[in-house]
Amino acid sequence: MQIQIKVPVSEKLALRDPESSELGKNIVRHGVTLMQQLGFEQFTFRKLAQDINTAEASIYRYFENKHRLLLYILTWYWHYLQYIVLFSLQNMEDTNLKIRKVVEILSKEPPEDLDQSGIDKKAAYKIFIAESSKTYLTKEVGSINQEHLFKPYKDLCELIAQLFRDHNPAYPYPRSLASTLVEMAHFQPYFKDNLPSLTDFGHEPDNASVRAYLEHLVFSAITK
Repeated sequence: MQIQIKVPVSEKLALRDPESSELGKNIVRHGVTLMQQLGFEQFTFRKLAQDINTAEASIYRYFENKHRLLLYILTWYWHYLQYIVLFSLQNMEDTNLKIRKVVEILSKEPPEDLDQSGIDKKAAYKIFIAESSKTYLTKEVGSINQEHLFKPYKDLCELIAQLFRDHNPAYPYPRSLASTLVEMAHFQPYFKDNLPSLTDFGHEPDNASVRAYLEHLVFSAITK
């Protein structure tokens, strides 16, 4: 099955809808790949313009700065994750199984063939791992939040929090645990590969142990 994830665009997120033109699509798709390769700090619109053979000024017609482009990429990714979660859980009744499925989804690369956006999902996942905290660890977090640009992230966390409530209505911290789960789902793989002494997983080839840890974290908290 093929889907098309559509990012609701406001002028606060993008000055012009990137999906409205081939140039805009190229900015996003090549931007994902280049940002993942270079890292957010080394990524610039000048380098992106060279990569897609356009004028740097053309990119600024779509995005005010590279932080807004990062927000756009992660907004797409949050929507994508939420869709995968909802699709995967639709025929499940057992909340235990639902929560384990969510942990699995958060802790592995997304499937490449689920949507037709043309965005490199593997690169987007690596940006999620390495760069997503940079969207809110900024002095402008208050104004960005007032612009409702974190809503897709909040919606995903609320979806997970509701699963915790369904599993154990008496658990008092479902939202805090949900955001902790999502954050740990990118911090722990990042630490595993870059700062291994901060984890128990060293340089393990996949995230199987991370997934087991996240399940332990969640169920230790919400088990009645």
